[in-house]
Amino acid sequence: LHTRQNDIIAYCENKVIKILTNKDALFNADGNANITSNKAVLGQAIPYNSDYGISKNPESFASYTHRSYFTDRNNGVVVRHSMDGMEAISDFGMKDFFRDALPANAGYMIGSYDVKKHQYNISTHPTNANSTISFAESVKGWVSKNHLPLKLV
Repeated sequence: LHTRQNDIIAYCENKVIKILTNKDALFNADGNANITSNKAVLGQAIPYNSDYGISKNPESFASYTHRSYFTDRNNGVVVRHSMDGMEAISDFGMKDFFRDALPANAGYMIGSYDVKKHQYNISTHPTNANSTISFAESVKGWVSKNHLPLKLV
């Protein structure tokens, strides 16, 4: 679960859903309307128009400002979720690599966001090749790959 502009985004295995929150709901105990106003409710669940989900890798999730990033192992893609919707950023020069690597990776894929370099980083679990791959919005592409694990603080 992740919050964005007073709503909740639920990253499920095979889909992503926006759940409206803090909306007025008028009700009373017997179901008749217009007695009390309460903003502490969850509203309508709205699925995003995409085939992406976070699979079983919530550790790949990272966000910064209005963008979120995650891997979808089932589809073999890395996804950016922004205000404009979802896009497979793995298609930017690394489509074949991720299509082959993600489903085959049996370990963790740890996501992080470097606010100084403005890059989304994916590090594989130490038992799987010890590599970190970085995506930069400024060039709309993958800017680095190294064989050192990302150190978590």
